[in-house]
Amino acid sequence: MARAEQDEAPTQLNIVIVEGEGAVNNLRQRVVREPIVRVEDQNHKPVAGAVVFFLLPGDGSGGAFADGAKQLTVMTDSNGQAVAHGMQVAKSAGQYQIHVTASKGNVTANATITQSFAAAAAAGAALSPKWIAIIAAAGGAVAAGLAIGLTRGGSSGATATALSPGTGTVGTPH
Repeated sequence: MARAEQDEAPTQLNIVIVEGEGAVNNLRQRVVREPIVRVEDQNHKPVAGAVVFFLLPGDGSGGAFADGAKQLTVMTDSNGQAVAHGMQVAKSAGQYQIHVTASKGNVTANATITQSFAAAAAAGAALSPKWIAIIAAAGGAVAAGLAIGLTRGGSSGATATALSPGTGTVGTPH
């Protein structure tokens, strides 16, 4: 009887987004997270052999598939999964949506996967504590050089003020 249930056409399809929702793809590294979906029937069982259509936006962010195509059609495997292989990097940063349609027999389902392309990491994450310490040390060296130059200037009647770099600290903003 289990074999007969597998051969029955589904009366309902559901698309489950396995990977790719909310992914931030990096333009500089030219890395793209491939969307992966699973197609399930009304009993949440995987549907093998379903046709899955991935559609990227026509303009702006979103990239393309092989040969610049904006759509890709694949079949689900024995686990009901379909992968959008070969997605290429867009030329501009921004958010985009991948529209997904799955069908088996006369039954269809739709879903949307939202991703984005970013030009670089967030500004706050760009400076590591190591770089902050290097910048602080360089600033201290400039201040020390200025102090030496002012105290050894040798002009008569001029008042020299010595500057000292002090102790640098690195921590969270207050």
